[in-house]
Amino acid sequence: MKLEDFDFDLPEGLIATRPAVPREAGKLLVAEGDAIRDLHVGDLPDLFRPGDRLILNNTKVIPARLSGTRERMTGQGRVVAKVEVTLLEPAPGGEWTALAKPLRKLREGEEIVFSADLSARVVAIGEAQLRLAFNLTGPDFDTALAEAGAMPLPPYIAALRAPDAQDKTDYQTVFARHSGAVAAPTASLHFTRPLLEAIHAKGVGFTEVTLHVGAGTFLPVKVEDVTTHKMHSEWGEVSAQAAEEINATVAAGGRIIPVGTTALRLIESAAVGQGRIAPFRGTTEIFIYPGFRFQLTDALMTNFHLPKSTLLMLVSALMGAARIKAVYAHALAENYRFFSYGDASLLIPERRNSA
Repeated sequence: MKLEDFDFDLPEGLIATRPAVPREAGKLLVAEGDAIRDLHVGDLPDLFRPGDRLILNNTKVIPARLSGTRERMTGQGRVVAKVEVTLLEPAPGGEWTALAKPLRKLREGEEIVFSADLSARVVAIGEAQLRLAFNLTGPDFDTALAEAGAMPLPPYIAALRAPDAQDKTDYQTVFARHSGAVAAPTASLHFTRPLLEAIHAKGVGFTEVTLHVGAGTFLPVKVEDVTTHKMHSEWGEVSAQAAEEINATVAAGGRIIPVGTTALRLIESAAVGQGRIAPFRGTTEIFIYPGFRFQLTDALMTNFHLPKSTLLMLVSALMGAARIKAVYAHALAENYRFFSYGDASLLIPERRNSA
């Protein structure tokens, strides 16, 4: 299974830099069996059945991108330099791992000032990352970060425009609860409260799980044999109540439909057999590619993904590689918008475990 098998040409003009307004106005490609329909996200209530269950990732994106300065005395006097930091994940002892530009010019013990209230000391510097100890913790840190930080837009959007205040709303789901993600579960960005209520009125259940999406979701696959790719690690939780709701839905014959690849990866990580899930709390490095046997997923709502990405491999595993190529060819021909702020798809395989 070669990396080139998951490649396609994507015009830059199809990369969405802003979401549809209103959210449910985004286009929705529905692929079921051999059929493809072009609808809109607002049509979702008519596409689900009573007894279906949507799995929602309730992680909350933190404003993880920070601009700061460092000061250093040189032979020419005091020098002030800019530093760009992107937080990755909490580290033991209340510290954070982060990316920084320029990493190589930083020194251990140096202080970076982000605002009047927020600063951090460089604890350690690695080959690609560093560890920071902030001057604040807990709610005080959260408040200062909310004021000083910007949303960590994906690289393919950040390359086209800078993040702004609007992204703090646009790049957050309406059911975000638990802070910790540095990337949004983007399929969920299409939902509004009225849309969720309309879906619920059709007899569809909702189960919330938590997977804190990490920056590793944007890492490219660099190996030619994709089966040798090492997946990044992310923290997630499936509560006892969530597991009970999912198991009851399966037992009653309802469909389990994750909203987004993050929710799908989490429930498949927590699966304990065909159609069964147990409570889960910890990290997952699950890598889903063609040949994977799905234990719980009956359908998936997701956006359109990067060429050669692990997420494209995941949807190829669900629908079949040839089928996904046809779906993406249709999306390109119909000018669907791609990636985090782009349009959505509802992928319904002929049967669970299709490969």
